[in-house]
Amino acid sequence: MAVPEVMLQTPFIGSLGIVFDRYDHDDVLLRVPFRKDLTNDGLVYHGGVVAAAIDTAGAAVAWSNHDFDKGTRASTVSMSVQYVGTARESDLVCQATTVKRGKELIFTEITATDSSGRVVAHAVQTYRIV
Repeated sequence: MAVPEVMLQTPFIGSLGIVFDRYDHDDVLLRVPFRKDLTNDGLVYHGGVVAAAIDTAGAAVAWSNHDFDKGTRASTVSMSVQYVGTARESDLVCQATTVKRGKELIFTEITATDSSGRVVAHAVQTYRIV
């Protein structure tokens, strides 16, 4: 299954304009190209956009090394986001890695930066696939 292509067909995710720059086992890099309509003020991304991009990156990395014979129903169980900066008139870049895989739960870490590498937010996520 081509997970990035399937994810981008989801209406909400597709509306963000997400681009997958890397999709490897337990390592995903995605980008939200800057658009004024995704900001609070035409300059800085809305926190909900940052959270959605982070959640998408975490989900993608959870799927990245999944055995599809073990299930295809999934959801985010928990996610904690710490906002530490802003992406001002910049693409938003999210790198996600898998911390641990259990029977059903996958634990991920995601860091969102602006295009110059300044940290915007960091998150931990628990994702479930059954």
